[in-house]
Amino acid sequence: MSLPTTRNVRALHEKYAPSDEMLTLVHQHSEIVARIALRLATRCPTPVNTTLVEIGALVHDIGVYRLGDAHYIRHGVLGHELLREEGLPESVCRFASRHTGVGLTRQDIRSQNLPLPPGDYVAETVEERLVMYADKFHSKSSPPAFLDATTYAAHVARFGPEKVTAFKSLTEEFGEPELAPLIAEYGHAVRPRPTK
Repeated sequence: MSLPTTRNVRALHEKYAPSDEMLTLVHQHSEIVARIALRLATRCPTPVNTTLVEIGALVHDIGVYRLGDAHYIRHGVLGHELLREEGLPESVCRFASRHTGVGLTRQDIRSQNLPLPPGDYVAETVEERLVMYADKFHSKSSPPAFLDATTYAAHVARFGPEKVTAFKSLTEEFGEPELAPLIAEYGHAVRPRPTK
């Protein structure tokens, strides 16, 4: 399996970003997710291909550039298509389509009437799970923000208790990331926890 380099991935972001602002937003978010995932990988009890984790994190949101007027939920499948068109291996393409929420199942698509091709878009490998999980701790919102585990768990609760259980399982598997150094470096606020 031949993986692209971080320089190759940066070139893809530059090729597809519709503006400098979008390039900065998406690429910086992807770098932050990569850094979180790589830090979590050092504590993982199972072997992890850290090169694949880094590349997967750097490409996971590339489909945002193709959204146009499409529903945001489609950015994962659009990213998968883009990466496949670029000739990247399936093991890399899957990071785009399998990072949304804590995984989207065929049943989720049907019950929520989501504008996605029927299928299961669920992280399966440890590398895919790491990137999906790391992605939950930073948002491309305006302005970008970090989230802690409690805040994300409250967010995902609106999709059902099984999604909270899935997130808690990931937290047990990988632990909570230490965000303070990244918060200080990037200057992004921490999204406040919801009030009860």
